[in-house]
Amino acid sequence: MKKLLIINLLCALSFIAFAQETSKEEVVHSKENSNCFSCHGSPTYTYYNDVVERDITKRMNPYFLIDSVLYYDQNHKSFECIDCHAYEFKTFPHDNTLRMEPMPSCLDCHEGDDATAMYNFEVINDEFHESVHSTKHSDEFTCWMCHNPHSYKINASNNSNIRETIIYDNNICLSCHADINKYQLISGNTKPNVIDKHDWLPNQISHFASVRCIECHTHVSDEALVAHHIQTKDKAVKKCVECHSSNATLMTSLYRFQAQENRRKYGFFNAAILEDSYMIGANRNLYLNILSAIIFGSVFFVILIHTLLRILLK
Repeated sequence: MKKLLIINLLCALSFIAFAQETSKEEVVHSKENSNCFSCHGSPTYTYYNDVVERDITKRMNPYFLIDSVLYYDQNHKSFECIDCHAYEFKTFPHDNTLRMEPMPSCLDCHEGDDATAMYNFEVINDEFHESVHSTKHSDEFTCWMCHNPHSYKINASNNSNIRETIIYDNNICLSCHADINKYQLISGNTKPNVIDKHDWLPNQISHFASVRCIECHTHVSDEALVAHHIQTKDKAVKKCVECHSSNATLMTSLYRFQAQENRRKYGFFNAAILEDSYMIGANRNLYLNILSAIIFGSVFFVILIHTLLRILLK
């Protein structure tokens, strides 16, 4: 019993040491960012007012409030705040003119970057500028409208749970299309009711839970891992056969990553969709395939034995 406790203790200490080392590698600027999070990670902040000669505590603007837990769990977690924001932000209180600072675009960092070449940011950028978001709203609509730089992380290619990917990606769309305050930052129109606009769609709840908005509202490209060419509503997918068929659109978008992985592991393309949805003409089951092979092999073996016995007995 004593030896078991010692072994468990050593394992726990090893795990803690490994976690700390991993944390140091991934969050290299946590100390430098701590000054920023002391205000932007708290619902209130305090500063010294020279006019009244005392400390003043105020509420932090909720739009400038950043969850440090989410920040250190996202794609840019190893960045220092001033990698994207002006160095002058290190001075507090901040100069009011810094509010006019333009945010960098994705290509400012990712264009020609070999480390992220697989994502084809240049293609994504071209698709985005052809999308209805860009053509209707021009420079007012940026990458950051959909992808929060302080919390966004790649999901589709890193998550084997398709349901979680659907929820995560759809929430990006709904962050605008279900939020009148954010929607009217770029549009003076009344926010459309998503449910009413899709009243033609049968089994709405099932569809909303099983596919992403972009499956029906984008032009799918083989070059971009995730389609960014959002089309006008009159070009949205409305034919059932476009998804519910052996050549389903979903196989080149939502199920692309899982399909590729399952093809590598199991040898057929559409194994990825078995647990999460049913598509007419597209589903195949690994276990049924094995069972079919066993039955076919058994029948062939019986026929072979029967033939050999007839030859021998004759």
